[in-house]
Amino acid sequence: MSFEFDPNRPIYLQIVEEVKKRAVRGQYSPGTQLPSVRDMARDMSVNPNTMSRAYMELERDGFIATRRGQGSFITEEQNRIEAERHGLADIARGRFVDAIRELDLAAGQVNKLLRDIREAVDHD
Repeated sequence: MSFEFDPNRPIYLQIVEEVKKRAVRGQYSPGTQLPSVRDMARDMSVNPNTMSRAYMELERDGFIATRRGQGSFITEEQNRIEAERHGLADIARGRFVDAIRELDLAAGQVNKLLRDIREAVDHD
């Protein structure tokens, strides 16, 4: 389950985002136990301290709960996961808009691009 990291962003934040994406996509159902910090660190090829920091951030956000002696679990609150879906979509939209602005495309070019994107998403 290796993951390719963006060298321009902190790794622990990318891990936080990836765990949230996996929950949003249903790879981690509400209440699912996550792999241990060591196992997840090995799977993602990162230092266990980095993974521990990511888990602490996820817990601080209320996205996971750690039960002493049992492990860490995805929140059971479906509305929390759905809110995260919307938050991640907003982040993706912001990145997309920034990238498009940098290209200085005309309105017609943007509309064509959006049609192409909608078509690609509908076919997946």
